[in-house]
Amino acid sequence: MDGVRILIVDDDDAIAGIIGTYLKREGFAVERAADGQAALDAAAAGGWDLILLDVMLPKLDGYEVCRRLRADHMDVPILFLTARTEEIDQVLGLGLGADDYITKPFSGPALVARVKAHLRRYREFKGAAASPAAEVLRFPGLEIDLAGCTVKREGEPVSLTAKEFELLRFLASNKGRVFTREQIFRHVWGEDYLADDNTIMVHIRRLREKIEPDPAAPTYIITVRGLGYRFSGGA
Repeated sequence: MDGVRILIVDDDDAIAGIIGTYLKREGFAVERAADGQAALDAAAAGGWDLILLDVMLPKLDGYEVCRRLRADHMDVPILFLTARTEEIDQVLGLGLGADDYITKPFSGPALVARVKAHLRRYREFKGAAASPAAEVLRFPGLEIDLAGCTVKREGEPVSLTAKEFELLRFLASNKGRVFTREQIFRHVWGEDYLADDNTIMVHIRRLREKIEPDPAAPTYIITVRGLGYRFSGGA
């Protein structure tokens, strides 16, 4: 993965240094921002492939940084690094558009594995977007351009993160099939990726908020109790 640029946002010199050492060993180019405002300034310069973002930061916390980056349509993977282990914190972070939530302490090799998994999936996502072979999935009120990686709801563009689009593409391309959470993890996050139910739950909820006419009564992404989820194609 030569040429990959990763932004580490952490105000702890020791932790940022350790993370940087592990990533540089893998050939990644690494830069650091020590506070929330510096992170936004660095992100605005562009050219990043992935952002590792601490939650507790001076000036602006990681949640606000993530919210602003997603509002500015930055679609690169954002991975939260935090000592906060409460479920509500994880749900909040994922709900703001983060792709992963990694709690401290963590091992260097495990972090590198997660970073590589996200980078690989993101490159697959961008590769699909650059593909000349157009394929569009059309459902009542919803249009999914698989090649262009764009979505329209009632003719209006819908802004999705890379991971949200991957999840929607996977489910919609297999309309009617029920997938367990484990199957979704393997196909969308990668076989070597391990996560918990919150990750799927939050990403499904965010997709419903963006594409469903009534997220409380979904007609596209249906929960099959005790099994998982299926894409029904709308009303």
